[in-house]
Amino acid sequence: MKIIVDAMGGDNAPGEIVKGALQAAEEFKVDILLVGCGELILKTMEENGIKSLPKRVEIAHASEVIDMEDNPATAFKDKKDSSMTVGLTLLRDKKGDAFVSAGSTGALLSAATLITKRIRGIRRAAMAPLVPTGGGGTILIDCGANVECTPEYLLQFAFMGSYYASHILGRPEPRVGLLNIGAEESKGGSLQKETYELLEKAGREQRINFLGNVESRDVMMGAVDVAVTDGFTGNVMLKTVEGTGLFFAGKLKKIFKKNALSKFAALLVMGGMEELKKMMDYREIGGTALLGISRPVIKAHGSSDAYAIRNAIRQAQQFASSGLIEDIQDNIGYMKLSGAGE
Repeated sequence: MKIIVDAMGGDNAPGEIVKGALQAAEEFKVDILLVGCGELILKTMEENGIKSLPKRVEIAHASEVIDMEDNPATAFKDKKDSSMTVGLTLLRDKKGDAFVSAGSTGALLSAATLITKRIRGIRRAAMAPLVPTGGGGTILIDCGANVECTPEYLLQFAFMGSYYASHILGRPEPRVGLLNIGAEESKGGSLQKETYELLEKAGREQRINFLGNVESRDVMMGAVDVAVTDGFTGNVMLKTVEGTGLFFAGKLKKIFKKNALSKFAALLVMGGMEELKKMMDYREIGGTALLGISRPVIKAHGSSDAYAIRNAIRQAQQFASSGLIEDIQDNIGYMKLSGAGE
């Protein structure tokens, strides 16, 4: 299996990207195609004591880089020789099995949609991060790719999220919930009410395991495996979870450093604190899957270090071998509303 990696995307490119890719190649026995400035990639390798390309690693030269200041909607067209554009073109042409980038989220979404294309029948691609919850993690779909949604979009998000939980997380009957302001069927606006009817129908037909509406607090307690929502609401929830985690981490640190007794207490719970820290660390997961694209694409965090990239490549490897995209293609008929255009 070959994973295409955008070596120039992200805050720590190319150094941390290349190091993480080399680690993944060695540990996971996967072939890596690094896309970017060949000279800088080789220089990074030399700085890490590598004088020649490792056996499983190749370089595809790209002379341009998409920056955060570039227009995300047109950057891949304006910079046709960027590492992101070249990498996604290689993915489209089946020169690799998956693509990983820590570059601009908006540019990656636009480029993946227009270069690699969506799965036929899928209206919008969605971002589906795994949020740490009491149930071992919940897929939040969408978390920002689609600010304005229709009930059909959310129906498709529910199916794609369910398949992802089944194929990647190993949950045979993923519990799907519609994120809402209350558990009652009558709650929410027109989008939530219309979506509820569609999801309930899919549940009755045993296409998905729909549990009904779910509040955000219950999502965090692990009530569902998949939380379905529009990108605006999902992004607000995701950023709230991230901020809350940082807030409590800072508070706990101050509490444990208060005096000698609290420092001793910190030693007693060190194992549990390390486990909690690991659960909240985005680097452990690696990245966010773009679901609905015809080929596997993983968006790594913009500040990813080598460890995060290593795990993003592992995630891409799992995605590419999961059969997830084929499952979506085989069931697309159940995910479309009759009479709706392509």
